[in-house]
Amino acid sequence: MNSHLSWRSKSMNALNALILIVISLIMLFPFYYMIVTSFTSYAEFVQKELLLFPKTWVLDAYNYIFDSKAFVRSIGVTVFVTIVGSLISLLLTSMMAYALSRQIWGQRFYLFLVLFTFVFGAGIIPTYLVVKATHLLNTYWALIIPGAINSFNLIVMRQFFMGIPQDLSEAAYMDGANDLQIFSRIIIPLSKPALAAFGLFYAVGNWNTYFSALIYISDPAKWTVQVILRQIVILEQASGTLSDGHLMGLAQNPPPAETIGMAAVLLATIPILLVYPFLQKHFAKGVMLGSVKG
Repeated sequence: MNSHLSWRSKSMNALNALILIVISLIMLFPFYYMIVTSFTSYAEFVQKELLLFPKTWVLDAYNYIFDSKAFVRSIGVTVFVTIVGSLISLLLTSMMAYALSRQIWGQRFYLFLVLFTFVFGAGIIPTYLVVKATHLLNTYWALIIPGAINSFNLIVMRQFFMGIPQDLSEAAYMDGANDLQIFSRIIIPLSKPALAAFGLFYAVGNWNTYFSALIYISDPAKWTVQVILRQIVILEQASGTLSDGHLMGLAQNPPPAETIGMAAVLLATIPILLVYPFLQKHFAKGVMLGSVKG
């Protein structure tokens, strides 16, 4: 009987492993196809409808994109917005979450405001009017300040802080520490997993900033990489020879639009893929702790 169960258990494990492998391959195939297409030559690309492995690997699409001065400048803009925006978002979110996790005057009212914004968004036009009224239009801060605090991240981080024993704070109060000292010297060191998790959330959001940059930024010199990549692909698809490409510093005689698009998406994806492995352990731990506490 035990041998029969053991054989059955091994068979189910093998079947589950096979199913997971198949699903993984299906999910990874679009990414693989994107890489292959971006390194394909023009002659080979136009000959085959579905190219799984090119005979020659070329860098025409990447050379074409990096020849754009606007693209190189947009990388610096996006890195700045990602780093500064993520740090500001983490600071504001963690401070407000810590305050709402303690007994303060008007706690329920403030928490209601957070939950209200989580359920009901202001919309594009009111948000634009606020950004315009605060003189943030055409500045980098228009990409950072309006979305600095995410309501969902704030609620989950609050739950995480509520799981930290208050005995630690009370002991620090007895030793003469104030709230800011407790927050910076006790709460923050104990919250590294949660900070890593939400830092990754904010970093991904800031790196992928597209729509905000499109409606708030009119100066092409301040566009993020996502907007520049969109412009490159749209100009190529619209004209084929990029008659307006000189506006972005693009070379003539471009490779196929499909290879440019694939290379553009890959370039926009690689930075996050490089950062994630270093935060994966803290990311998983932080999300689990923040979701079950409370």
